Amino acid sequence: MGEWSMLSEMLDKVQLHSTVLGKVWMSVLFIFRIFILAAGVDQIWGDEQANMDCNTHSPGCKNACYDASFPISHTRFWVLQILIVSTPTLIYLGHVLLVIRQENKLRRRLELKCDRNGLIKSPKYSDEHGKVRLKGSLLVSYMMQLLVKVLLEVAFIVGQYFIYDFILMPDYITFQGGSCQTPTNCFISRPTEKSVFIVFMLAMAVLSVILNIVEMFYLMISKIGERKRRRSALILNQ
Repeated sequence: MGEWSMLSEMLDKVQLHSTVLGKVWMSVLFIFRIFILAAGVDQIWGDEQANMDCNTHSPGCKNACYDASFPISHTRFWVLQILIVSTPTLIYLGHVLLVIRQENKLRRRLELKCDRNGLIKSPKYSDEHGKVRLKGSLLVSYMMQLLVKVLLEVAFIVGQYFIYDFILMPDYITFQGGSCQTPTNCFISRPTEKSVFIVFMLAMAVLSVILNIVEMFYLMISKIGERKRRRSALILNQ
């Protein structure tokens, strides 16, 4: 888990500036994707090429079969998926930290009574404790990172099928070409266990997409409701 500690710490900071559904997405990412991947998948996959057993001893045949069937191993594919899908969230965190820093500067200027002519705007995105409110540019930034995460997750789900051309891990792969002069069967170790993990990681990716889409609709509906309440309050005050 050591290699994931830095990513986990940064994503943990995002929880302070996310909605309830955003916190659920973080929990799914931490517990059901990063933790499972770091704790158990490597032991099941191990050295895939060395564990593959082919019914021929032609030099280089096993290497050619493995390279043609697995351009990238599932474990490395999932690591790449998690890192890339998390990138929009980290960019949003950078935007939040920039806004908080700018507004803290505004507070210091107000405390020093530099706003003699009333030209300094008061902070509107964050409070004294560094808690931000999702509105304006921050809301746009948050919605954009949700949309990009959905697109990236869908791209990886579709890409996984096109890269491997199968969902469940087959018991063996038939290959001919390169060093394999005749059709050769290469048997994969622990195909059932690997199939379980493949389905599980796909299910977590689909759940991530659903959570992000639901959160987008939740934010849109809540903001529309806030506008209606403000309009109603203005009408009543008039």
